[in-house]
Amino acid sequence: MASDKVSTFTDAQFDADVLKSETPVLVDFWATWCAPCKAIAPVLDQLADEFDGKIKIGKVNVDENPAAPGKYGVRGIPTMILFKDGEIVDQLVGAVPKKQIEALLQKAL
Repeated sequence: MASDKVSTFTDAQFDADVLKSETPVLVDFWATWCAPCKAIAPVLDQLADEFDGKIKIGKVNVDENPAAPGKYGVRGIPTMILFKDGEIVDQLVGAVPKKQIEALLQKAL
């Protein structure tokens, strides 16, 4: 079951939803056909619940929203980029273990 705390980001709203967010934001660049993307989705759902109120977690479908992944040099998916105050804190590429994503999120707290 997908968490209702995982947002959907689009190119049109990326600046408002991500770059101007008052809380740090983890953006998962993904696609419906990407098996590793599907593999990490439940982990991101769990983390969205665990970090609720501290870090916003959301997804950008790269097929439907090509501008944001292009702007941030996303070449492979899944790519997770952590933003704080409109700046990139760090990023991860690939289906990585939950602990690795947690360590990434801690960098923004």
